[in-house]
Amino acid sequence: MLVGSLLLLVIFAFPIWKIILIAPQYPSGVTMLIYLNKIGGTEPGTLQNVNILNHYVGMKPIEPDSIPELTYFPFIVIGLSVLGVILALVNKRNLFLAFGILLIVLAGLGVYDFYLWEYDYGHNLDPHAPIKFPGASFQPPLIGKKDIINFTAISLPATGIYFYGAAIVASFVSWWFSKKKA
Repeated sequence: MLVGSLLLLVIFAFPIWKIILIAPQYPSGVTMLIYLNKIGGTEPGTLQNVNILNHYVGMKPIEPDSIPELTYFPFIVIGLSVLGVILALVNKRNLFLAFGILLIVLAGLGVYDFYLWEYDYGHNLDPHAPIKFPGASFQPPLIGKKDIINFTAISLPATGIYFYGAAIVASFVSWWFSKKKA
């Protein structure tokens, strides 16, 4: 349980999601990396390039300072890690199970929140955009691959999510192998 709780802190070092955009003008792709507390890319200027491309079809610029989740998600993860350490010290079997369930519920809420952000980002377009595609949506897929005009968008969990998953597994393993208290 203690190891799982500390694995949550490793998430800060790795991106939790990545979106790759491939197009004729970007044959090797532009990879945007979403961290718990920031958005960047595999190359300097990735976010700027994505914002320039998005401007032409009327998508809002991605401004990390205007995304509240990047501010409060780190506190949630730190809080979960501290809670997990406390639960490891308390050593109550059912609390390990409850913690694992809490991690799953919060992961689900986080993915749903990301979907809502993507939906808004890809559907609420500026009507004065230089290029218009009537009825088109520019929402990248939540998970998987999608062709959007002349781009292929690939959206996948990144390394940080696997550490979060390992923390979930650790809490259930702790629950499974802990002895029932009388």
